[in-house]
Amino acid sequence: MTFDPDVQIILDMIRLAGRPPFETLTPDEARQAYTASRAVLAPEPQLVAETRDLACPGPHGDIPLRYYRPFGTEAGGVLPALVYFHGGGWLLGGLDSHDTTCRHFANAARCAVVSVDYRMAPEHKFPAAVDDSEAATRWIIAHAAALGIDPARVAVGGDSAGGNLAAVLALLARDRTLPPLAFQLLIYPATDMAMTTVSSQTITQAVPLTSKSMKWFIDHYMRGAGDITDWRASPARAADLSGTAQALVLTCTCDPLRDEGIEYARRLEREGVRVTHLHFSDQIHGFMSMGRIIRAAGVAIDMMAGILGKALNPPPRLG
Repeated sequence: MTFDPDVQIILDMIRLAGRPPFETLTPDEARQAYTASRAVLAPEPQLVAETRDLACPGPHGDIPLRYYRPFGTEAGGVLPALVYFHGGGWLLGGLDSHDTTCRHFANAARCAVVSVDYRMAPEHKFPAAVDDSEAATRWIIAHAAALGIDPARVAVGGDSAGGNLAAVLALLARDRTLPPLAFQLLIYPATDMAMTTVSSQTITQAVPLTSKSMKWFIDHYMRGAGDITDWRASPARAADLSGTAQALVLTCTCDPLRDEGIEYARRLEREGVRVTHLHFSDQIHGFMSMGRIIRAAGVAIDMMAGILGKALNPPPRLG
């Protein structure tokens, strides 16, 4: 497998630092390591017109949110919006870990972004993250006017575990449990907890997320909490994906989640959903948030934001 030279720098850094695999750490140790890596790998934050920390009611208390308006927009204007769910295996990350990503999406897609700090495992197992994500999305749409958001142009998106949650919410919206959604942005998403694909068995070493690491995350999220075949955990197990929102699915080659992401994109297309699939053959899982070193990260966000922005800002109808 041939890596982007920037990726090889990351892999060499990990090797020289002797960073232990996630599955050898406690959850708290993993969180400390992840936070430290963000400081090294995340790019400088882009300037936006506004950021605001908010909270909305959830099933078990308030859910922290962070609101972004893109640079150059007026406070009174009405914008489309992306509700964003951070990655981190349902265990790591939060509003700060994906701050630079959300700023970039806001500016590049010319939309408001609302980042959701859902409850995480192992303290809060499945379906806590789903419940919080659903409650936050419902609240954001209900309060669209106060947030300067057009409720008819709301997308959901996220990376890895966040992509899993976004896919689940797209199904909930299709089934009218949530208001309609305009788009689903699925960045190397986890779609099937069974981990039976070739990539889930063979990406075993030398990269930040391996098969063992992914199984460790799933175990913390799912053990004793529910059936892995529940489509709210494994959206690929849903009987039907038709009628869900237009989608973009990003995958990369050196990723345990590669094959399930590719198959999810193909299945969306087979079942009549308009989908764009972007595949990066020389990248690793998580590269999008490593833009300080991996230059392709910013390119990937710009590509995704271009497609997202086009979907959320359709041209006026003629006649």
